[in-house]
Amino acid sequence: MNKEKKSEIINYLSSEFKDSQAVVICSYNEITHKELENLRHEAKENNTKVQVAKNTLVQVAVKNADLGSIELSGNNIFLWSKDQISACKVADKFANLQKNKFEITSGIIEGKIASLETVNKFAKLASKEELIGMLLSVWTAPARYFVCGLDNLREQKENKVA
Repeated sequence: MNKEKKSEIINYLSSEFKDSQAVVICSYNEITHKELENLRHEAKENNTKVQVAKNTLVQVAVKNADLGSIELSGNNIFLWSKDQISACKVADKFANLQKNKFEITSGIIEGKIASLETVNKFAKLASKEELIGMLLSVWTAPARYFVCGLDNLREQKENKVA
């Protein structure tokens, strides 16, 4: 790989990492191409990006994005997204499916280096869509109860008349 291509990769990753809220670093061994395609498909559905890149290039990209410095070794794959939860969820789900082949090692969440435990905690949180659904359920509860009350009152009046 020539310097031009390396520079292009570093610039791309730097801008992507700077714009993302979470970068998850995972190690992988003996994963087939089809399994990686499944990961990419799952990531795309969850607005998460996936990239395999040389560790040295990623270390430079992380520094350029002002996210600190990380130590990387072995075969790594990087997942990132604009929200903290989706990249963690995708990585956690795939790690559970591909035990011993794929594991989360660390991450960068909200600009800070995060441990495996932190990434796992974020993976267990409800997604943005789930949280919106919960909020809407709470907001609509009074109206639902009011309608149910009116319906019960109507039935009660109809039973008295009959």
